[in-house]
Amino acid sequence: MGSEVSTCGDMYSFGILILEMLTGRRPTDEVFQDGQNLHNFVATSFPDNIKEILDPHLVTRDVEVAIEDGNRLNLIPWVEESLVSLFRIGLICSMESPKERMNIMDVTKELNTFRKVFLSGEINFFFLYAYLNHINSSITNGIKI
Repeated sequence: MGSEVSTCGDMYSFGILILEMLTGRRPTDEVFQDGQNLHNFVATSFPDNIKEILDPHLVTRDVEVAIEDGNRLNLIPWVEESLVSLFRIGLICSMESPKERMNIMDVTKELNTFRKVFLSGEINFFFLYAYLNHINSSITNGIKI
């Protein structure tokens, strides 16, 4: 990361914010040592093991499958697919190279599409609704993330 201010830097921060919200971890957590960081922490679990890094406070019991495998969280498939999409946005926005990051227009399109699907009733759980409304209002109100 350089010290030059740019929209690419804003997208990096936005990606890290998404990863923080989904994992419940901060980039400054003590667990990130020896070159490990929040982006790499998520990338090593993406997409097959996101349940292992998901903040447990985000998922209510009614979006979990009744069958549990030891202490592992099992999610309803469409819930897991939704989370994979959100983690993917966070990962792409927080890529080390600014040229590899999503631009704000593409992020807005993806989040609005996701929001429309949610509001149509196809996705029905509270935390994503709150999350997407927060992100959408931040983008709409011109707040730089």
